[in-house]
Amino acid sequence: MKRAIVIALAVLSAGAGSLHAAAAEPAKGPAFDCRKAKGGSIEEMICKDAELAALDRKLDGVYKAALKKAANEKPPILKATQRGWVKGRNDCWKDADKRACVKNEYVRRTAELQAKYRLVEFTGPFRLACNGNPADEVVVTYFKTEPATLIAERGDQSSLMFQQAVASGTNYVGQNESIREHQGKSTVVWGYQAPEMTCLPSR
Repeated sequence: MKRAIVIALAVLSAGAGSLHAAAAEPAKGPAFDCRKAKGGSIEEMICKDAELAALDRKLDGVYKAALKKAANEKPPILKATQRGWVKGRNDCWKDADKRACVKNEYVRRTAELQAKYRLVEFTGPFRLACNGNPADEVVVTYFKTEPATLIAERGDQSSLMFQQAVASGTNYVGQNESIREHQGKSTVVWGYQAPEMTCLPSR
């Protein structure tokens, strides 16, 4: 009888340990409530995909950190841009490869917030004098995001650029701007169909 009680207690103890381990496991779903996801929606796809769910949790943490940095932002644009990003992510249903589209949206948005709100290690700023004119200056700061990013400033304008794979040198591309670095020289395009500028580090 005593032996049976000991065995039963051992089983219960093991079961309790399993429950404790399960409770200690990190959440595997996204940061949003999957119960509210509509059937066939992008949200439902994220809920069913472990990698996309992990990317959602990572972005949620980065976004909350950015909100703290943006507490005194005027105008307060972060929440508005995040709502716009969510809409853009959900528009991936139009894409031929929906999953690749969603993954790309998460990766780029995470890097964008990390760079804009200085949430990762960065180097710079570095000053580039363009077209042989020190007054025509581009200021560049590099961020250790994935993918790598930089923020370039020219006058009162700024551009976030993402590193692109090239055969030689380093290439960063933004919305209408780009910077190609090769052998100590930078080729900068600033604006839609703008001519190339040759830029060198300011001395």
